Amino acid sequence: MTEPMRVVVADDEPLARRRLRTLLANDPDVAVVGECADGTSAVTAVRDLAPDLVFLDVQMPALDGLGVVQAVGPDRMPATVFVTAYDQYAVRAFDVNAVDYLLKPVDADRFAAALRRAKEHVGRRADANIQDRLLALLADAKKADAPAGPPPSDRLAVKSGGKVVFLRADEIDWVEAAGNYSRLHVGKRTHLLRETMTALEARLDPKRFVRIHRSTIVNLERVRELQPYFHGDYVVLLQDGTQLTLSRTHRQKLHEVVGHPF
Repeated sequence: MTEPMRVVVADDEPLARRRLRTLLANDPDVAVVGECADGTSAVTAVRDLAPDLVFLDVQMPALDGLGVVQAVGPDRMPATVFVTAYDQYAVRAFDVNAVDYLLKPVDADRFAAALRRAKEHVGRRADANIQDRLLALLADAKKADAPAGPPPSDRLAVKSGGKVVFLRADEIDWVEAAGNYSRLHVGKRTHLLRETMTALEARLDPKRFVRIHRSTIVNLERVRELQPYFHGDYVVLLQDGTQLTLSRTHRQKLHEVVGHPF
């Protein structure tokens, strides 16, 4: 390439954007022309700046990475390297359907390989190939939203002390909402997972984990008893003494799993 490759970085985490900028700064053949903290800004940057390559975070509030692809249109998207924190199923799809993917925290060697692969795509002007890959990725995403989705995750990857820790799903006692995150309670420890409650609920085994409140998911193996409360709610008492609330609006879901009317 006679001119530097134009790159846009889109990630809602400032540290993640800084990491990518630092790695890109080591390559004189690359110029970062845009930096975005959300999906909406990423759509605007891709349309207005016409970059050759975009590093696109999968999980962003309001409009995620796939939403960006849909908004811009696969036929108008530049070469795309997806960046993701945990999603093992998405990783498999990205490996097949995207130019490349990166797992957070981004490893320098893995980044170099992804950038090299992206350069090859841009150099060959493989726009049609990229378009086909992105179209296939969106098709895979729609399939994942269908009732017959992937099997429940038996392991979850969470960040802890700068490392990525793999937890068995059956180790989780209960989960509470924390904005766009989910807080996993595992014995006396807690872990913050960068995933919404709705997304996490879809990944957990529905025969074991039940949404008992808009902000609470519980592992039924940890439940000791239910105690009637006010206005149709129940107190859910766990084996370790933790008290949670079963809201009236979520009683039917628990009834369907355990077969007991409330």
